[in-house]
Amino acid sequence: MISGHKKIDWAKRFMPLLNLIESEYSQQKPLKDFTVGMSIHLEAKTACLAITLRNLGAKVVITGSNPLSTQDDVAEALKEHEIMVFAKHTKDEDVYFRGIVSVLEQNPDLILDDGADLTITAHTKIPSALKNLKGITEETTTGVRRIKALKSQGKLKIPVIAVNEALMKHLFDNRYGTGQSTWDSVMRNTNLLVSGKTVVVAGYGWCGRGIAFRARGLGARVIVTEIDPIKAIEAIMDGFEVMRMKEAAEHGDFFICATGNTSVISVEEFLRMKNGAVLSNAGHFNVEVDVKALERLATQKFEARENVTGYILPNGKTIFLLAEGRLVNLAAADGHPVEIMDLSFAVQTLSLIYLSQTSLQPEVYPVPAEIDYRVAEMKLKTLGVKIDELSIEQRRYLESF
Repeated sequence: MISGHKKIDWAKRFMPLLNLIESEYSQQKPLKDFTVGMSIHLEAKTACLAITLRNLGAKVVITGSNPLSTQDDVAEALKEHEIMVFAKHTKDEDVYFRGIVSVLEQNPDLILDDGADLTITAHTKIPSALKNLKGITEETTTGVRRIKALKSQGKLKIPVIAVNEALMKHLFDNRYGTGQSTWDSVMRNTNLLVSGKTVVVAGYGWCGRGIAFRARGLGARVIVTEIDPIKAIEAIMDGFEVMRMKEAAEHGDFFICATGNTSVISVEEFLRMKNGAVLSNAGHFNVEVDVKALERLATQKFEARENVTGYILPNGKTIFLLAEGRLVNLAAADGHPVEIMDLSFAVQTLSLIYLSQTSLQPEVYPVPAEIDYRVAEMKLKTLGVKIDELSIEQRRYLESF
């Protein structure tokens, strides 16, 4: 589709790191003879990543990582780059998981995962997909948590690089990417003013931090809810109010979850909320706002706007849910800014090349420090920024005692 090609071309213009990596490895083609299976939010930026891997020699097979985040025009355009695509924008969970299975049926040598559905499905339902599998990279906080749980139960059979834990990923993608893209989605889907409103952010990890700081920048009063006392103190020191969710429920105009956990907002909180409160989720899975409980509680449900569902509660108040409680910045918008994903995908690409050349035992590994620093140095180069280097004397001083 023409629109899909335009989206991909636009993203590629602003992804200098992927373009640099592709240029550097264009002759070597380090992923030649490797099949890379991908489960990722299939839109323009991820399409650029898939095309880069294809141009590095890989056979690429891709599906979505969320039923509503696939952009069909981009998926169709991607097929013209000799990439196998099993993805469709759908609310049907069965169709979504058929895409996951279809990728695994291609017996990938490497997996690039976003949320760990490929990894978990291969380990628990399609063990034959582990036969050729040399390594896995995982993009998200939620995915890394799931894979570590798999490891703790003694069921992890393949080495995994936790890309999310790379400094060049979570310090920028999770914080600045989630912060900007979440508010982009909330504002474009509601057309409501943020300034002067009260925003409740559930969770003060790197994603929650980004959302909270952007909210303050937009002129909102920000309340943070947390279960971790250290993060709660950090939020206070950063200038935010901290309270329990059941108390915050009475104050919020906007609620955004970023915890990676389930039932963060449920019946007790729904009934305490203001008339007209807007709820959304920035976590990977649609479990943070208890949508099933909301459906049971409401006396009436209606479509208020595209991507906005209204629920009339027994107390007569109406609250609104964005994107059915799914990942709001992708299910109802375009996801993270292009330049942010260029950073993350540079880490992903170099990690896949590293896995293709290395034999590791089944374990969850950090991204090698040299990859983190190489991506940082590349980014500075594309920005035209130079930094100081230690002199011989300074190195000797730091090594002395």
